[in-house]
Amino acid sequence: MKITIRQIAEKLNISIAAVSRALDGYPDISIETRQRVLETAREMGYVPNRAARQLRRQKTDSIGFILPSGSPGFSEAFFTEFLIGMGDEAPRHHLDLLVSTAGSSPEREKDLYRDWVRSQKVDGFVLNRIRLNDWRVGYLAENKIPFVALEHSLDGVEYPHIEVDTIAGMAALMKHLFQQGFRQIAFIGGPEDLKMQVERLSGYRQGLADCGLSFDPELVFDGDLSAEAGYQATRRLRWLPNPPDALVCVNDETAFGALHALHDLGLEIGREVAVAGFDGVAASAHTSPALTTLDIPIPEIAQTLVRMLSANLVAGIPAEKHPLITPRLLMRASTGAR
Repeated sequence: MKITIRQIAEKLNISIAAVSRALDGYPDISIETRQRVLETAREMGYVPNRAARQLRRQKTDSIGFILPSGSPGFSEAFFTEFLIGMGDEAPRHHLDLLVSTAGSSPEREKDLYRDWVRSQKVDGFVLNRIRLNDWRVGYLAENKIPFVALEHSLDGVEYPHIEVDTIAGMAALMKHLFQQGFRQIAFIGGPEDLKMQVERLSGYRQGLADCGLSFDPELVFDGDLSAEAGYQATRRLRWLPNPPDALVCVNDETAFGALHALHDLGLEIGREVAVAGFDGVAASAHTSPALTTLDIPIPEIAQTLVRMLSANLVAGIPAEKHPLITPRLLMRASTGAR
């Protein structure tokens, strides 16, 4: 027999209207009452009529994620794991996840956001690969669209986000390389307008200073976060008069390309040249040799962001507003670790 909101109301001894508004997430219902209603509805096996609920609330019960323009896209392991985390968490909050990619076009990215906002395709957004000054932040804030993000921009807009303690992570990595005997340490980075690039480069420079090593701008190369960029940068770095004996890469994808280039050059990775990445994607454990990396729990980060966004959509509560993630150094054979 199908459970109705009348039966839930009778069980809790509250009005049908209160049950309905609690299920629909209206702010005039207390958090305690809403929690009681949701738990009772779940226990009784209540299945809402989503179409009627969406029409009544003028909500889509969907959240959106658009892969940023200029990123390697679905081919990058980081995004695969990020999408897995969001896809696992969204149904727990009765949310659908809508995903698209902007490819290489910044204008297409802007058009996608404008289209989804104007057509009310989703109720909120999850962002990552935040830029220092990010038009997405200003646009969504201006249009009063809820959103959460991995990292915080410099736009002066407050929003729920997760931060990564990059400086602490890079300090541990640079210390490890120094202790392994590497002294000529290069950095292969990403686009200079990304928050992650600025922070990871700053961490690299701080790590050099902590080890008593001087900063050499000739040992810093920019890329686009792709394996191809890592490959090409590594080939160029090896032609320097005093080539590096260690490569710190802005992300694991870049490091994969660096490993490939060193194999082609016939160098012994981990002894002649060390390679390290950042992100800790699952594939990093299965390269040849296994990649040393700074591990951040990508699926768990994505799950937390969905929970934060759901809390905002349901009750306007920015729960877990600014969690801080400290990367974990995974020492492997690519840096000589046994």
